[in-house]
Amino acid sequence: MKENARIGIVGAGAIAQLAHLPVLSRMRGAELVAICDNDQAKARGLADRFAIPDVFNDIEDLLELDELDAVVVATPNHLHEPHTLSALAAKRHVLCERPLALTSRGVERILAAAARAGCTVTVANNHRYRTDAQTLSRFIEGGELGKIIGMRAGAYHFKRPGEGWRQRRAESGGGAFVDLGVSLLDLALWLADFPEPVRVSSHMDRSRGASAVEEAMSVQLECAGGLSFLFDVSAAYVGEDERWWFEVLATRGSARLSPLRVVKELNGRPTDVSPTGAAGRESAFIQSYRAELAHFLALVRGETAYEPPADQVTLHRIVEAIYNAADDGKEIRF
Repeated sequence: MKENARIGIVGAGAIAQLAHLPVLSRMRGAELVAICDNDQAKARGLADRFAIPDVFNDIEDLLELDELDAVVVATPNHLHEPHTLSALAAKRHVLCERPLALTSRGVERILAAAARAGCTVTVANNHRYRTDAQTLSRFIEGGELGKIIGMRAGAYHFKRPGEGWRQRRAESGGGAFVDLGVSLLDLALWLADFPEPVRVSSHMDRSRGASAVEEAMSVQLECAGGLSFLFDVSAAYVGEDERWWFEVLATRGSARLSPLRVVKELNGRPTDVSPTGAAGRESAFIQSYRAELAHFLALVRGETAYEPPADQVTLHRIVEAIYNAADDGKEIRF
């Protein structure tokens, strides 16, 4: 493998500007060689800011670049699948922002294309790479909290102005749950080692009619072994502060994130066994993306073993059932 992995960015929106570009531009072993966006003026401005030599407004032109090793797909949700498939057809490794596709069948198509191309495809499920989530995973894997009973998670965000693609379900795949809930669902399933789903019920709030994306969603998911998950998200919260929470309930303890707190039963008493240490200088958001991109870079350079993200098929089957349950007002059994 070459000394540097040459990477192109597809999509110049918020996540590229806040995470991918600033992190990759400073990462040893990575070289940003191109950026692609249909707003070429915006792409050119970012290229100048991050010293990126080439700018394109068509992914097919970017993929013709010699020596291009990999691309980061950070376009609107409905473009994730076609852009990832194009990159894989050109035999480029891919890191794709979540969701990998809008349907489970789309995820299956991507997995098949990656296998044919002999390339890696990675999903930007950055919560898995948070330091606190990694530490919590080790507590769970070690059995220190006993049997996991369930997980409770949620996010309340203030309403953002705008009428772009995120407000059109055919392009976004959904509203509050796609934006805020899918990452919580993925984290919960990952911590629980992706148990088989059994049934799900959900309710969505759409203040602007049935054709609009939901502003809020509540979900109850039951998985094999009686494991239960509850999710509550809102993208139109009216309150003093935005909120994000994640809690694990188990037979001999509990844990929560942000910050990490772990309590376990010792000698019949609940005891705080939370790890101690200096607080990181980076936010959890930037730290998680730095770790995620370092892992992707190691895959591109052939320095770590690759595991296809087949678990995303299960994730998207559940997401499809969540929306069907909310649309029909009925519990869905798998």
